[in-house]
Amino acid sequence: MKQIIECVPNFSEGRDKGVIDAIVAAIELGNEVKVLDVDPGEATNRTVVTFVGEPQPVIEAALRGMKKAAELIDMSKHHGAHPRMGATDVCPLIPVSGISLEECAKLARQLAERAANELHIPCYCYEAAAFTPERKNLAVCREGEYEGLANRMGVEGKGPDYGDRPWDEDVARTGCTAVGARDFLIAVNFNLNTTSTRRANAIAFDVREKGRPKREGGKPNGKPMKDENGNTIMLPGTLKGTKAIGWYIDEYGIAQVSMNITDIGETPLHVAFDEVSRAAAARGIRVTGTEIVGLIPKRTLIDAGKHYLRKQQRSVGIPDSEIIKIAVKSMGLDELKPFVADEKVIEYMLKDDRKRLVDLTCVGFADETASESPAPGGGSISAYMGALAAALGTMVANLSAHKAGWDDRWEEFSNIAEEGRAIQDRLIALVDEDTEAFNRIMDVFAMPKKSDAEKAARADAMEAATLYATQVPLRTMKAAYDTLDVLEKVAHQGNPSSISDAGVGVLAARAAVLGAQLNVRINASGLKDRAMADKLVAEAQEIAEKTCAREVEILKHVNEVIDK
Repeated sequence: MKQIIECVPNFSEGRDKGVIDAIVAAIELGNEVKVLDVDPGEATNRTVVTFVGEPQPVIEAALRGMKKAAELIDMSKHHGAHPRMGATDVCPLIPVSGISLEECAKLARQLAERAANELHIPCYCYEAAAFTPERKNLAVCREGEYEGLANRMGVEGKGPDYGDRPWDEDVARTGCTAVGARDFLIAVNFNLNTTSTRRANAIAFDVREKGRPKREGGKPNGKPMKDENGNTIMLPGTLKGTKAIGWYIDEYGIAQVSMNITDIGETPLHVAFDEVSRAAAARGIRVTGTEIVGLIPKRTLIDAGKHYLRKQQRSVGIPDSEIIKIAVKSMGLDELKPFVADEKVIEYMLKDDRKRLVDLTCVGFADETASESPAPGGGSISAYMGALAAALGTMVANLSAHKAGWDDRWEEFSNIAEEGRAIQDRLIALVDEDTEAFNRIMDVFAMPKKSDAEKAARADAMEAATLYATQVPLRTMKAAYDTLDVLEKVAHQGNPSSISDAGVGVLAARAAVLGAQLNVRINASGLKDRAMADKLVAEAQEIAEKTCAREVEILKHVNEVIDK
């Protein structure tokens, strides 16, 4: 799975459009990241930029934005309503897909260190990237704001984590930046079948982490109780990592519980929906739907869809689009207006416009293969055959999960189907990757070769491209071999009426493995590193032999069942 992270730097300029545009242009340079939103505020004199991409391009884009902000914003002249301490005030990294919060924290520390060393911008690390518990709190890092930095720089325990030094002219201009990592924040409104703001607030207080004040006598109108330090005693709500209030929306004519989920690992969206629904029902109110504000990661909807499928005792080994449809309908995401996943899911917004083989129709794929172009060729076809093998195994598992009289076995087959879907996704990705590997070799032929240096560079590039072109079909072999685990399970345990489908899957898996092996062998023959070539060819031969042996075993069982 491709790693995607989001970066949301806040720049201390919200009034000068020229400065804002220049910073955004620096971030977008090279088109390796995608800017999703630019939100300037005149009163706060602050602009929030949201962009996403793969980790390394995002880090480079953040550094370019920080550098441009340092050049164009003079903090000694800055004034605004929002707390701030630097030209780039905060710069959090947020995991979207394929990457953990812990990994983002490491990246944030690397970003802070590079900003200090390369741009001479002192940086504090906060939230998940913090080095000390107290600095997890942004307010601690930003204590005294910009005006207090002169008394903190160079003071032990007070100065930045990276780039700490006595106050100087450079720091006076740039200030300091807080670089951190946090989980994705989901802003969501739960629609209620009431117009009462008071009751919406009561539900919000029931569920939000902060809860509500404890009152004397336990009465709603009782006086709030205080502790020995004079602080209001709170009764916590049921959902950790959430903030919520109730309000009335004139546009819709209903009340809502408006919530920020600040820790989606602790409280996923579907958990919040179920709990708000429970709290609302206890007060005679129903949640009629859900409104997502802004964007969400794909995993949020996938986790929700699988949750509701499992409650229905249905297989979760189905296409992502179907899982998302279940999530949308279960939480009423389309109650107020159509829910368009391509406009709300971050990963879908990152799709590029490049032509992909897997997006073609069956006829289109066959015609593209039959054309005079050398790609797609046998490697891509092998990967696609492997994907079809996985798809057949997944189909038999899903049919078995829904077979009448087998209701107590739905989870068993759902797990098998989910395993098959994961392998299918690996092989689908390899269809285009194999063609990309071939294209890399073609690109090398276009490299100059006049001078000795150019010839050496060309030779190195050809070796690297050839190695990649050998490794990709080997990965296809491994993935296609893994489909046999799924096919063997469904052949022995699945619906007997679909046994022939399992058999066809086994034949497709064998063809995928042996076809990809041919590509490993022919590409390995072009490697100068013969030790590496022999190693890859030997590994491929071992996989091929195991595949053929398992094919015989599984097909023997398939034929025995058919012949009964």
